[in-house]
Amino acid sequence: MASDSKKGEKKKGGYIINVEHLNKQFLVDKKPVQVLSDINLQIKKGEFITIVGHSGCGKSTLLKIMCGLVDYEDGIVERNGHAVAGPGPKCGMVFQDHRLLPWLKIKDNVGFGLKNLSKEERERNVKKHLELVGLNGFENSYPSQLSGGMSQRAAIARGLANNPTILLLDEPFGALDALTRIQMQKEILRIQQEEKTTMVMVTHDIDEAIYLGNRIVVMSARPGKIMEIINVSPVDGKRRDSAGFAAYKKRIYNYFFENSEEEEETRNIL
Repeated sequence: MASDSKKGEKKKGGYIINVEHLNKQFLVDKKPVQVLSDINLQIKKGEFITIVGHSGCGKSTLLKIMCGLVDYEDGIVERNGHAVAGPGPKCGMVFQDHRLLPWLKIKDNVGFGLKNLSKEERERNVKKHLELVGLNGFENSYPSQLSGGMSQRAAIARGLANNPTILLLDEPFGALDALTRIQMQKEILRIQQEEKTTMVMVTHDIDEAIYLGNRIVVMSARPGKIMEIINVSPVDGKRRDSAGFAAYKKRIYNYFFENSEEEEETRNIL
């Protein structure tokens, strides 16, 4: 992994996540394939950042690099003021698949990573986070007894149980039905505002990106580059029926359907 001489210094510019000139390749059939190209992104503490782009553009790879789950060729990636050298307790991650352990009760799934706490501290922590995601009363249930939305709530509680300063979310609501998805969007926003956790979410849902994000990172097709970072109004971004929301949606759609037959169809529904 690329190293940086400034490791250990105070967060550069006050950023909790700092990415500079990041490049990433994978070997496919022994041939290098460029996945990310010259990524530059700085995220402040308490922000909610959403990332949208074509499938295969490197969105999830970028998230995993921030978490320390995937290595990279060159560039700088800093988290909490230190060069990323692997996963850490102050950075949680939630995947599209909730990945709950089916043989454990929900309370034990949420508390799975809290081995260093006493039994009493662990129980208090688990209770707090189950209440936070609206699952109080289901602590003794098993994952198979929960709906998809409830399972994702449990996964979010598990991600928050270590009190991370950063929570990374990789398409966490992608498998949910439309109504449950909207409800989960409201819930994750409420949790983020209550906990003041910095959140970065990858999504294919443009409405979701606008509704949740303080800023939206729009990425190109592979190799993924950042085409634009859009600042979202805290008023228009939360009103799905507003002209401002529609303008954000059109602006993002234009990146993906520019100069195509689909563009005209998209214009007609906006």
